[in-house]
Amino acid sequence: MDHFAERVLDVVERIPPGMVMAYGDIAEYLGEGGPRQVGRVMSTWGGGVPWWRVVHADGTPVPGHERECLRRWREEGTPMRGERVDMRRARWDGGVATSSAEIQE
Repeated sequence: MDHFAERVLDVVERIPPGMVMAYGDIAEYLGEGGPRQVGRVMSTWGGGVPWWRVVHADGTPVPGHERECLRRWREEGTPMRGERVDMRRARWDGGVATSSAEIQE
């Protein structure tokens, strides 16, 4: 695993329950790579981190894992719009962790 992959996984581990980051958000936060590079890291090594907290920019889940994502999002109280994450309310910027209860305002 290279340094970029370690950094991606570290960010994903820090996303608070009830919040998400898009693939591109993670790349932007790290200042390197792009959504595809983050996606490659997640598909290769992401099984040990809360992968369901990484979504497409439109709030849709990882293809092939929709049911598991929906289950976990509901469990964690992630703000949703139908069967996708409400990115306006659930997007985490990498700052101080905020609980899902605080973002439900």
